[in-house]
Amino acid sequence: MPAVYAHARWVLRIPECRSLKTKRSIIRGLRDRIRSRFPVSAAETDFANEHGRAELSVALVTSDAKVADSILERLDAMVASDPRIFVTERERRYVP
Repeated sequence: MPAVYAHARWVLRIPECRSLKTKRSIIRGLRDRIRSRFPVSAAETDFANEHGRAELSVALVTSDAKVADSILERLDAMVASDPRIFVTERERRYVP
């Protein structure tokens, strides 16, 4: 059975954030919730030194593209549901 690699990326705006410490706390909490609920790798991948902006990326490998799509759909909903952040850009990629 062939493996499917799936990747998702969100660019986030954090309007209430006034310090890097606050931003990192928000992003770390979101990243840790993602890791605990889904079988994915997650990391902040860009804008590390900007107060009000972050990029969060996840990756997963599965044998079923439908499973990957389902997980990424639920991740989209989870990221979008955090009231402290706004998703300004999202991207998904699948590699068979």
